Amino acid sequence: MATLKIEDLHVSVQTQEGEKPILKGVNLTVNSGEIHAIMGPNGSGKSTLAYSLAGHPKYEITSGHAYLDGVDLVDMSADERAKAGLFLAMQYPVEVAGVTVSNFLRTAKTAIDGKAPALRSWVKEVNEAMDRLRMDPAFAQRDVNSGFSGGEKKRHEILQMELLKPAFAVLDETDSGLDVDALRIVSEGVNRVHDEVGSGILLITHYTRILRYIKPDFVHVFVDGHVADEGGPELAERLEAEGYDRYLGR
Repeated sequence: MATLKIEDLHVSVQTQEGEKPILKGVNLTVNSGEIHAIMGPNGSGKSTLAYSLAGHPKYEITSGHAYLDGVDLVDMSADERAKAGLFLAMQYPVEVAGVTVSNFLRTAKTAIDGKAPALRSWVKEVNEAMDRLRMDPAFAQRDVNSGFSGGEKKRHEILQMELLKPAFAVLDETDSGLDVDALRIVSEGVNRVHDEVGSGILLITHYTRILRYIKPDFVHVFVDGHVADEGGPELAERLEAEGYDRYLGR
């Protein structure tokens, strides 16, 4: 069983006014096969946690640790973290002009596995995954995310997840901008990876609607850069009914 263990994590960003602390001592453990939902108001540090775990240079880990099977991610570059089994589905996937989806996916798979997949079986695997996500096969020949709708970008993120099969996946507001059908299809993709690979999932969201499709084992409430409360799925239902006011000011 793999474990992602976050210990007393403090993260800051540089602003025009100077260094601004965002995360103020986060402690969280995710085991293989577990689904953890991270909820909280805007500006509470949810996305900062996602990007600092992935190694985004904008976010400086000033103290604390994040261990993946005992190895500290803080000492790794972004690509080393990905190779170690950490995957990030971005809230706002970027466009990469001049690189086709097909080339991007095969290059990523080669980097993760250390060898290129056999072309014939790889093409079959990609086509089957795209079909499950209701993606037009023609998307494979388009530049990464260029001209994609919001829903198409999110499906492409989950396509990567299905093909790379990470040990741990951090999903940063994957439900934002999705209509009902796209939300269901994307959620089914996440559940497939969870069920087939046993990935640990860290699901960041504002709303409970995605939790109707992806059932969390644990729910954590982020407020002002730290975990203010945690519990089971019933906590998400209470947040839906009551909001976050009861936590503000802690």
